[in-house]
Amino acid sequence: MEPEEKPGTISSRRAYTGRVISLDVDTVRFPNGTTGELEMIRHPGASAVVPFLDEVAAADPRIILIRQYRYAASDYLFEIPAGRLDAGEAPDACARRELREETGYTAAELTPMTTFYTTPGFTDERIHLFAATGLLAGTAELESDEILELHTTRLSAALSMIAGGEIQDGKTMIGLMFAASFTRQG
Repeated sequence: MEPEEKPGTISSRRAYTGRVISLDVDTVRFPNGTTGELEMIRHPGASAVVPFLDEVAAADPRIILIRQYRYAASDYLFEIPAGRLDAGEAPDACARRELREETGYTAAELTPMTTFYTTPGFTDERIHLFAATGLLAGTAELESDEILELHTTRLSAALSMIAGGEIQDGKTMIGLMFAASFTRQG
């Protein structure tokens, strides 16, 4: 009796390489022994940060959200600062860079909260989520496609924005819910 072959990639073909993503067509062996082709978006990963203006343990800390135009949504979305990892960049360094570039703030402390896959059905993108405290104001350094404004709000108000459908961005929902659990632990 021959041993079963392990699930995984049999072959991979790069169909597209872009500035942000690449598209591969992979021939895959599934755990049940069958094979098939999957289109996979390859992404270097990203970091996102919930910036706290107050101590995390405060009764209802103030946080910073950004309201950013997103072409894919054809609208402005409320989000937490986030961005793609540069080649060889550590997730915490990316979080610090994106916080500074998008808000102008620097953080005295960055605390990891979680790492998650955004949409594992078709992409390997993972977002590393951090809480930032001890913020010091500075000057933002926006890229040409970053059209955004800062919004200071209470964490409870941001959670209400999720419940009311005003916040629709997945990483922001996850980040704010994790941040709420951090404040309860404080």
